Amino acid sequence: MGRGSRDKPTKLGKKLAQIRTYLGVSQDGLVTALGLSSKLTRNDISKYERGIREPALNVLLKYARATKINVEALIDDELELPRTVSHSQTRRGNKRSR
Repeated sequence: MGRGSRDKPTKLGKKLAQIRTYLGVSQDGLVTALGLSSKLTRNDISKYERGIREPALNVLLKYARATKINVEALIDDELELPRTVSHSQTRRGNKRSR
């Protein structure tokens, strides 16, 4: 059982950035909000959002649980995030963590 090739999700980074905006936190704040401050840095979040790296499954689960959405909505390019998350800028503005 070798590793088979798979399609890389092209919209994942954008979706992760939308989630962070929805939560109203900075990249540093997101690390704390997800409870991953001992494992991730702001730089990791930046790379995920820019599509340079893909987060591990446990990190995707944290994103999904923080927003109460299905992980499949994150990784499947054919699925959009729920409207409340994807339209968060108009709903919450540019709220920053303190």
